[in-house]
Amino acid sequence: MMNPIRSVVGASMGPKYDRKKLRSLVNGLLGDTTLSQTLTNIVVPTFDIKRLQPVIFSTHDASTNPLKNARLADVCIGTSAAPTFLPAHYFETRNDNGKTHSFDLIDGGVAANNPTLVALSHIKRESLLHNGEFKDINLRETDPILVLSLGTGAAKHEEKYSAANASRWGRINWIFHNGFNPLVDIFNDASSDMVDIHLSTLFRFLSCKRNYLRIQDDTLTGEESSVDVATPENLQRLLEIGQKLLQKPVSRVNLETGRFEKIEGEGTNGDALNCFATRLSSERKKRNK
Repeated sequence: MMNPIRSVVGASMGPKYDRKKLRSLVNGLLGDTTLSQTLTNIVVPTFDIKRLQPVIFSTHDASTNPLKNARLADVCIGTSAAPTFLPAHYFETRNDNGKTHSFDLIDGGVAANNPTLVALSHIKRESLLHNGEFKDINLRETDPILVLSLGTGAAKHEEKYSAANASRWGRINWIFHNGFNPLVDIFNDASSDMVDIHLSTLFRFLSCKRNYLRIQDDTLTGEESSVDVATPENLQRLLEIGQKLLQKPVSRVNLETGRFEKIEGEGTNGDALNCFATRLSSERKKRNK
């Protein structure tokens, strides 16, 4: 998932300045707060390049295992460290016995560019273990589960690449072509879209498709779809695109074309969010009785 902190800090800066700027920003905001101290349960995917495997941080794991109770700032810096844009991030955790665990992290998007499935897998695990608030959830009955998935924009309608052109590319063109990174675009979109396809299919099959809301704009063009163009003009444009998404009709991915198509009779994304908020408020009042 493309990270806004990375985009703002990463534009037109060298790696050393990126690290200094990002650490200063995130450390200033989060200080020494650890994962176990978050106000709600969170799940954060990262990727360890030394072990070549995903590392999933969560509030629950941090509460039960001190070696997973990292500073929230370290986790945020690690999961935002997109290759070629920001440097990898190293840190260690330590338990009461002095044992340490090291992490060599880069952007979690290389493993889970759309982390929604990571969140649902976490809920599934906790429900099977009968832990806390998840103990009564049955994922075969998804009515108690509301999923809000926020995309960061894509350029599917622009159709930047074609087989005719790609058939003539060498290694360099696959990495860098006309100001874009074809391989990065391909892997990011494929990872993200497979999750959306999987969840759309699941919720439709279980007859509760309105419980899964994916808000995404796949019509971005030019610099709007670039990861590292953080000029004031482009940031303002992205802000306007995000605001207009609230007024756009609820859309779902067409499983054949991969594009989002508006759904008649379900209102706007803003309407759907209000509906989610109402249902969540009602559920909270019910639990607090």
